[in-house]
Amino acid sequence: SDLPLPQMEVFKQEFNQKLQEEQQKLHQMWLDWRRNCDKEIGDESSAGPEEMESLTLLLACRIIQQLQMTCSNIMFAVQSLLSSLEYKVKQCLGITKELFAAFSVANSLQDMSRSVTQSQRKLAVIQKDMDELLDYLKNNTPLS
Repeated sequence: SDLPLPQMEVFKQEFNQKLQEEQQKLHQMWLDWRRNCDKEIGDESSAGPEEMESLTLLLACRIIQQLQMTCSNIMFAVQSLLSSLEYKVKQCLGITKELFAAFSVANSLQDMSRSVTQSQRKLAVIQKDMDELLDYLKNNTPLS
């Protein structure tokens, strides 16, 4: 499931929106938990250390679960992006090998007249793919 480069911006926007929604949910969970803790601390029957520890662990588990889902989504997006880029680079390499083979056996330009139109189409594919790749590299900071 390769994502074309133009769709990556849409994916990035949707991902950022989802991330913001999840952060808001976590923040609300934290506020709810704090309110419950404040009520219980104000009560004479306040929660014991074991109950507080249990609530803390529950909150930590929820946060970690959200983080795990987010990391999984990021990993899928990166793999899809890398697969898409890898496919385009391999396609360009294959086309250049085909063109080299055709040109290397030609004895004259007349020998090439039949494949000039085909070569132009292939070069247009290379140019399009390389433009997309360079655009991606220009607009995205390396992760490492």
